[in-house]
Amino acid sequence: MTHDAVHPAGPVLPPGAQAQLDSSSYMGVPTFGLRPHLTEPEQLDEWRPDVAVIGAPWDDNTTNRPGARFGPRALRANAYDAGSYHLDLEVEIFDHLTVVDYGDALVSPGMWEPSRAAIHRRVLDVVSRGIVPVVIGGDHSVTWPSGTAVADHHGHGRIGMVHFDAHADTADVLRGNLASHGTPMRRLIESGAIAGRDFVQVGLRGYWPPADVQAWMREQGMRHHTMQEIWERSIKAVMDDVITEACDGTDGIYLSIDIDVLDPGFAPGTGTPEPGGLAPADLLRAVRQVALQTNVVALDVTEVCPPYDHADLTVNNAHRLIWETLAALAYKRCH
Repeated sequence: MTHDAVHPAGPVLPPGAQAQLDSSSYMGVPTFGLRPHLTEPEQLDEWRPDVAVIGAPWDDNTTNRPGARFGPRALRANAYDAGSYHLDLEVEIFDHLTVVDYGDALVSPGMWEPSRAAIHRRVLDVVSRGIVPVVIGGDHSVTWPSGTAVADHHGHGRIGMVHFDAHADTADVLRGNLASHGTPMRRLIESGAIAGRDFVQVGLRGYWPPADVQAWMREQGMRHHTMQEIWERSIKAVMDDVITEACDGTDGIYLSIDIDVLDPGFAPGTGTPEPGGLAPADLLRAVRQVALQTNVVALDVTEVCPPYDHADLTVNNAHRLIWETLAALAYKRCH
């Protein structure tokens, strides 16, 4: 099955390049979703895409199992090429949405500051041109520079974040590390990029963070919906509240998904697996609802750790979360 790669605006690829993309995910050039690969900011100006996918292959801030640096490559090369017509929304995604792969932020292993700058710069290349960035992690610390870049463009304190995760990621310091993958939401709040009251977290569970961190979260006005609440009320009821809260006083939504929000039975390939999470059927529809009913200005999917994956279960679930978002954006274009 092939994707329709005809773009409504912008250049047409040479026949040989198009043929590489019209094959399948296991041959040809490994780009996300078999989309055209761009490398230069000037190409973004030429193509004027709606969405640009960026890899952020950084995992030096993990506290448990490393390997998420291989996430961007796996989502490009290992995800099953399922087609691009969305059965529920009845929309052919790429008839209405121009999507490109803008390559990776070139990080420096072991060196956070230049890596943070590289991620920030790559995302800013995209968002400053009115393009929606889709960032593939990498561990969740990549959301700090990515979210900052989005806020730099849209205005600090103007965007909200809908954050699907098993963990709040609001610690101050973890094992001496301010940039740990357990701290990015705190860094965004402290910098003023995203206000605490504009965070809506979904799927929290388990045994962390401790009481003092939760007290800090309450002081910031953060809102969260735990797995216990989802179990008691149902995901559909909870998501109606999430949408209302997310749209309260914000101009746009940064949608951030840590793959460990899924139960590890569905997503074993992650660094900090926490039993008792969401099922893919629920998460896919929840993400679709956010994209349909809010103004999503950025997306990231993080913590996919291929060395611990089985049969590409985690990779394919992560891929479909991005696919759901793209389908919703395409649907809104034609309705």
